[in-house]
Amino acid sequence: MFNKNSLIVFLIFLAVFDVFVWQKIIFGKSGDKSEIYFLDVGQGDSQLVVLPGNVKILIDGGPNNKVVKELDYILGSTERYIDLVVMSHPQYDHFAGLIDVLNRYKAGIFIYNGREGEILAFRDLKDVLSERGVPLIALVGGDKIRYQNSKLEIISPSEELLKSKELNDTSLVMKLESNGLKALFTGDIGIKVENYLLKNFDMDADVLKVAHHGSKFSSSELFLEEATPEISVIEVGKNNYGHPTEKALSNLLAVGSKIFRTDVDGTVKLSVSDGEILIFKKK
Repeated sequence: MFNKNSLIVFLIFLAVFDVFVWQKIIFGKSGDKSEIYFLDVGQGDSQLVVLPGNVKILIDGGPNNKVVKELDYILGSTERYIDLVVMSHPQYDHFAGLIDVLNRYKAGIFIYNGREGEILAFRDLKDVLSERGVPLIALVGGDKIRYQNSKLEIISPSEELLKSKELNDTSLVMKLESNGLKALFTGDIGIKVENYLLKNFDMDADVLKVAHHGSKFSSSELFLEEATPEISVIEVGKNNYGHPTEKALSNLLAVGSKIFRTDVDGTVKLSVSDGEILIFKKK
């Protein structure tokens, strides 16, 4: 396990081994575009980022093996390598599907916040990482991942938030800048972390992965007024929590954000080139 501040990850090194060319898939070709897929994995989170050069970053894996089916559909039958696998925080609906991903795909590096999971399934994740020989890197706020002209900045958790008894507060919050796009990945953070981010960072974003599946404990008016996302994606499935809540939806609409939901739209793809965003829905 490694922990490096301002990490300039070995993505260039890893990309050398990614020998397969990005091929035509359900939505088209990537080329020099940046692509973000918000995967339909039910009541859970999973995003696939494809940077120019076919560098692939998988953020979370949802609660089951549905993520593998989505990845197979997108990447095709021959692609079996993911450069970075990221776990935002160790809760089941974010990491369980990663076990199946790691059994099917070779991963270059596994990134997490350093916190251990509190349920037995987390042992299975650690076991498969060990068996597959995947290096673990613990990152926190202030760390950065760079590849060519793209940057993925970790802006939370702080060392203090990482100690929180509430695992949602420990979520890796990441801001991607690529091809003129600013995208914010928020895990399951609540208003406490949103307020911390507002005090310490420029939260302006074109695209927002809505926190905690549209929970009433996230997506505050103040946070969204600062972020002003043009596009917001809620990753959600059938649930008993009332996600997404009317409050979260109304707050998003109030800032003029275009809302997509994986339970309604299926997997959502954003294709970005020179600051222009094309949006595709699977359903």
